[in-house]
Amino acid sequence: MTLSSSAFNALFKSSSRISWKSTGKLQQTLAGSIEKSGVALHSGKVSRVTVRPHLAGGGRCFEFQSHFVPASIDHVEESPLCTTLSKDGYRVRTVEHLLSALEATGVDNCRIEVVSLDAGDRDVEVPILDGSAGEWVEAIEGVGLKVAKDACGDSLEKMAPYLEEPVHVWRNDSFVIAFPSSQVHISCGINFPHVPSIGCQWFSSSIEHDSFYKREIAPSRTFCIYEEVEKMRSSGLIKGGSLENALVCSADKGWLNPPLRFDEEPCRHKALDIIGDLSLFARCGSQGLPVGHVVAYKSGHALHAGFLRCLA
Repeated sequence: MTLSSSAFNALFKSSSRISWKSTGKLQQTLAGSIEKSGVALHSGKVSRVTVRPHLAGGGRCFEFQSHFVPASIDHVEESPLCTTLSKDGYRVRTVEHLLSALEATGVDNCRIEVVSLDAGDRDVEVPILDGSAGEWVEAIEGVGLKVAKDACGDSLEKMAPYLEEPVHVWRNDSFVIAFPSSQVHISCGINFPHVPSIGCQWFSSSIEHDSFYKREIAPSRTFCIYEEVEKMRSSGLIKGGSLENALVCSADKGWLNPPLRFDEEPCRHKALDIIGDLSLFARCGSQGLPVGHVVAYKSGHALHAGFLRCLA
């Protein structure tokens, strides 16, 4: 079954900037559950995530302590160095890597249960694993996907937001701009002139197939500058960071834990983050990534959220 015209109008209103169109596919969900445990990057606490199948039209939603926080731009709360979702005083942090993997592999509907070993926490965090989205992609492939059905046993059409005109946001010398295109294309740049081993990097590619994402983007790990580590930790961040879950680069000595998986691995990781953050534009099992050419330079999670709010 496809969305009725009244349901389409209510849930997928088009505007001068966005037109919601059919992808020609049916919404999908996981064929089974996946589970991962590990240390959270910022809190340093151990948490367990279980991703379960969900009904068509249900979208992606986090659950902890019987509270639900939809993976939607409507629930993004600005926070340093990660993407945080909040609702009714409950927060789930560092969701971007998991959401990136779910969006890229086509898991349109799922329930994501997060359990912290510290009972009673109202603030939980997705484990960082090895700092990339690779383990999430492998786990998703391990159980596979199936067509999602709603409560009546019917399938639903998968919609996607198509850009109709250029859209841009900026802050100082950082920006995100997107142009209409027939396919999803991401170009991103980073610039660390004070860290020669990173310097200025660009990565650009269309995101047509999940196999490309799995091979060229998902393995890219998060990174940090060694000289900034103590400052971040004194601010209550990266308490769970280590050489096992992040690339660390010194301005003077270069990479402290080589080898890199790609020459421009830090920039590819930025593309991974962008996909995860833009997935928050999804609604009711639709595609979140806008169909267009997204160009980001020196952008971060807050700017990505600002871009989505501009689209909306």
